[in-house]
Amino acid sequence: MTDVGHKIWAIAEGYIPGESSFQDSALISHETACILNTRDRDANVRITLYFADRDPVGPYQITVPARRTKHLRFNDLSDPQPVPRDTDYSSVIESDVPIVVQHTRLDSRKSEIALMTTTSFHQD
Repeated sequence: MTDVGHKIWAIAEGYIPGESSFQDSALISHETACILNTRDRDANVRITLYFADRDPVGPYQITVPARRTKHLRFNDLSDPQPVPRDTDYSSVIESDVPIVVQHTRLDSRKSEIALMTTTSFHQD
């Protein structure tokens, strides 16, 4: 397996709807960072959130085990504080080893569910 990825990623678009049409956890409105670590050692990842009207929050710290993937819901981040709902934000994701990050949102405010995904911006 070829090692792939970068150490710094940015997701300029972030927003968690404050409501959902479903109670099933799989269908609750959410934002996800899909993180791939192809390296032979764990990735120590830090996430900082940026807002239009307040100071940044973070870092949120997670580990992505070696040669694994983690689908991290921003809804589940709580330390140093929960990610606010119905609020625009951006995120910068930094890792001590190169990783790949993809961004996904499920918006289930209406019964016609909307799913979007995009590759994040990376910096070498």
